[in-house]
Amino acid sequence: MNLTIDGVSKVFKEKKSEIKALDELNLKFTTGVYGILGANGSGKTTLMRIIASVMKPTEGTIFLNGRDIGSMDHEYRDLIGYLPQHVGLYKNFSAEKLLHYIAALKGISKVDAKDKVDETLELVGLSQERKKKVGKFSGGMKRRIGIAQALLNDPKILIVDEPTAGLDPRERIRFRNLLSKISANRIVLLSTHIVSDIEFIAKEVLILKEGKLIQKETPNHLLSGIAHKVWSLTVQEEEVEKVQVGNKIGNITRIQDGYQLRIISEEKPHPNAVREKPNLEDLYLYYFDEEEGRG
Repeated sequence: MNLTIDGVSKVFKEKKSEIKALDELNLKFTTGVYGILGANGSGKTTLMRIIASVMKPTEGTIFLNGRDIGSMDHEYRDLIGYLPQHVGLYKNFSAEKLLHYIAALKGISKVDAKDKVDETLELVGLSQERKKKVGKFSGGMKRRIGIAQALLNDPKILIVDEPTAGLDPRERIRFRNLLSKISANRIVLLSTHIVSDIEFIAKEVLILKEGKLIQKETPNHLLSGIAHKVWSLTVQEEEVEKVQVGNKIGNITRIQDGYQLRIISEEKPHPNAVREKPNLEDLYLYYFDEEEGRG
């Protein structure tokens, strides 16, 4: 299966101005997990909504196996599973009732729906909670019921937008493992600004910045690109502020002999700085200022 993004741009008009959310993106996806990484406002959600056929691009075309998805209409939507960042759930419905309702909306017959609801509840670990009202679910359970509804039609393309925002570490790990498990025969597109969400499960990472594609490579290849740009440095308290000027600081840790700083810098930031092995958090900070990831 091949999903091709060909010259896709999106412009939003606001009063007398225009905002270009996506700028001539060209991408190709095959089976597996893709992490779409970027700060808030980078265009991640806009791209996901366009791929999910919820929004149309201003320019460009999306092709599935060589066919324009605009001409496929419901045939394409039948292949899509979509979990938006903010999903509305009927709080008074039980998990089971909610999934049966969504199955009906997706045109799944009652006979098939029973098996699919049972299957998806088991897959997301909510079989024991099937009679519980969704309004009483924790944040993590709500995200899991969200992915369950997205999987009801056995989609070939699964789109999940910021799925772990607000979840505790245990639920985030559970969710990552679930996405990895179901990616064997699907294209899974996962947008996030939390780098640990994609560190171990993404076959490729896309970096978006201000609507432009900056990089699209395997995690290892991306990390090799900053292999000589990550440093550690131990300084006294009075030196911390001085070192921070003009440098990107990934971490500040208090130790017995002072403070240890993790620094992302093109050049050696201090005579006593030592090179460190980079990780995806370093990669994120290399491309995005700390302020861009907030809000």
